[in-house]
Amino acid sequence: MTIDLDAYFARIGWTGERRPTRDVLTSVHRAHITGIPFENLDPVLGSAPSLALPDLEAKLVHGTRGGYCYEHNTLLAAVLRALGFEVTLLTARVLVGARPGDVRPRTHMLMLTEVPGEPVPYVTDVGFGSIGALLEPIPLTAGTEAHDTPRRHRLVRAHQDGPLETWTLQAHGAETDGWDDQYAFTVEPFERPDYEVINWYIATHPRSPFARAVYAQRTTDDTHLSLTGRTVTETAADGTRKERELADADEVLAVLRADFGIRLPEGTRLPE
Repeated sequence: MTIDLDAYFARIGWTGERRPTRDVLTSVHRAHITGIPFENLDPVLGSAPSLALPDLEAKLVHGTRGGYCYEHNTLLAAVLRALGFEVTLLTARVLVGARPGDVRPRTHMLMLTEVPGEPVPYVTDVGFGSIGALLEPIPLTAGTEAHDTPRRHRLVRAHQDGPLETWTLQAHGAETDGWDDQYAFTVEPFERPDYEVINWYIATHPRSPFARAVYAQRTTDDTHLSLTGRTVTETAADGTRKERELADADEVLAVLRADFGIRLPEGTRLPE
């Protein structure tokens, strides 16, 4: 399938030379993060979002919507391949909020991107709905800090997951004053049918958090805005946070439109 690169780049506000270079990868990644919001409204409204590329373009590129990890990263993978990058799709176990000893399923989608001439691939991920998300790709190298200002990230080698080496993405200051685990992954490739199964489970399982409450994120160069249920949190680049509670589902829809740029069809009602 082909993708409309002109429409995609207009959506994220990116202009540049369309070649598979590190600078292009970095700038497109950041522009995507700041240009298209994260949201899980389809599962909240009772359906699993389509991962077919034409549907993703209609929703995230031509529409006034965002999506969650499978949507964002499927779209970006198609863009990067069209630009000449080699992409390997991966899955991760989310560690944010996990208790010691918890073993969570691999439900997060990310990817490795090969840059011609670079010695190692780059972890690439525009779909992690957290303040600890990558703003720019990070090379698959242990211990090296990436300063994707205003954030800082690093990768560390963790325990073995069977015969495969496990990597953990950490963000500095996301939840504490130190390095906070975000997710753990191996470099085992996954394919589109794998994500179809995971997407359906996450969107429709009655105990899935994504099917039970609204989550939305919008990132700018100096601010991170999140909506969790009816709680809006604005985090400045210096870590200062402001919170406010919304009164009802109608106010949630109004905030999604005004502050996140997410517009649902007229007459849409969110669960109370």
